[in-house]
Amino acid sequence: MAAVSVEEVRKAQRVEGLATVMAIGTATPQNCVYQEGYAEYYFRVTKSDHVSHLKEKFKKMCDKSMIRKRYMTLTEEIFEEHPSIGTYMAPSLDVRQDITVAEIPKLGKAAALKALKEWGHPLSKITHLVFCSTSGVDLPGADYQLIKMLGLSLSVRRVMLYQQGCFAGGTVLRVAKDLAENNRGARVLVVCSEITAQTFHGPSDTEMDWLVGQAIFGDGAAAVIIGADPDHATERPLFELVSASQTILPDTEGYVGGHLREAGLTFHLHRGVPMAISKNIKLALENAFEPLGIDDWNSIFWVAHPGGPAILDMVEAEAKLDKKRMRATRHILSEYGNMSSACVLFILDEMRKKSAEDGQATTGEGLEWGVLFGFGPGITVETVVLRSVPIAAP
Repeated sequence: MAAVSVEEVRKAQRVEGLATVMAIGTATPQNCVYQEGYAEYYFRVTKSDHVSHLKEKFKKMCDKSMIRKRYMTLTEEIFEEHPSIGTYMAPSLDVRQDITVAEIPKLGKAAALKALKEWGHPLSKITHLVFCSTSGVDLPGADYQLIKMLGLSLSVRRVMLYQQGCFAGGTVLRVAKDLAENNRGARVLVVCSEITAQTFHGPSDTEMDWLVGQAIFGDGAAAVIIGADPDHATERPLFELVSASQTILPDTEGYVGGHLREAGLTFHLHRGVPMAISKNIKLALENAFEPLGIDDWNSIFWVAHPGGPAILDMVEAEAKLDKKRMRATRHILSEYGNMSSACVLFILDEMRKKSAEDGQATTGEGLEWGVLFGFGPGITVETVVLRSVPIAAP
């Protein structure tokens, strides 16, 4: 028998087409909190009603957040049972770990089941799993737990990403793209599951940026199925992943960060974050779209991590965007808050559904090309160039 060359082996591994999002599922905890009354709730459960000056500041933060409601795993009953969670800098890591290690894979499972149902193929066709969470580090990890919960094959090749932060919604797509395009027949289940049990903290006079986080973060999980060369008879492409890149913005070390301590995951947000992101956004766009000959940023659809209204406002101004370009992003911020890595996948889901409802020609609000931005610790920026697909007639 003639020997097979390494080049032939390599060619057999690769696919011809682009990695494609084929299904999306999202999930949230049942506990819903409304922003209008959240300041009262927050200071009550943290036993901090006596700190009236901080309470007034927090009310203003909530009012300016552009958030209507959020979902949280933590409930008032949990705070009563474990008061250390709501006490500023109280040792509480064990309690927080018990919650996150159990709940992160559960929430991820709920989102994955929806994506798998939409995809409509047997579980045995899932070849890879990419799981991302900023909370609940454990060994074996949430990826292992999810495989058991779903009944996936024990030979599924998995990647677990912990402690990435808000940019990781782009990271998981970049990793899944590489897996799908370099493993013929691969079908990658991607799951981002985020809860605030590690980052919830009581108020402090010395940590005002913590209060900002308490006003915007929410819990949620999202899952997507990604593969290349879709079978158009049985699979429905939604978005093609054309290119993906990552960069660290210069002179931004310490602008967004977190540290795991006995009191949980402490995080820090510099007031210069919106300016740092906005002043670098044009360069990121130019680097991503120059090969395609695109320089009109209103001619593409936008999926931007909603780190907060100030970031979105300044990016819109810098890129001279019409307000409608950020419609899906602002809708997710309003209805769910900042869910870290899961946000951009929620936005993709919202965009493809609204595009169909509005009778648009493509999943990207009628536009062909789009951009997905993830912003997070570093400051790190993930940039994914997307291509929408025509929406099939009902």
